[in-house]
Amino acid sequence: MMGGIGSTELLIVLGIVIILFGGKKIPEIGAGLGKGIRNFKNATSKKEIDEKNDKEEKDKIEE
Repeated sequence: MMGGIGSTELLIVLGIVIILFGGKKIPEIGAGLGKGIRNFKNATSKKEIDEKNDKEEKDKIEE
């Protein structure tokens, strides 16, 4: 077994997804997934900024 996913397997999975959710529901699922990823990126970048600001404030206090 090669371990890769070929075009045939992708088509089969896509067909199953269309059968399960229907053609109208797939764009809604994609939009929801995109919003979730965007919110996750915003939350992680905000956390990094907050950590950087906390470190800078701590450094100022120590001086």
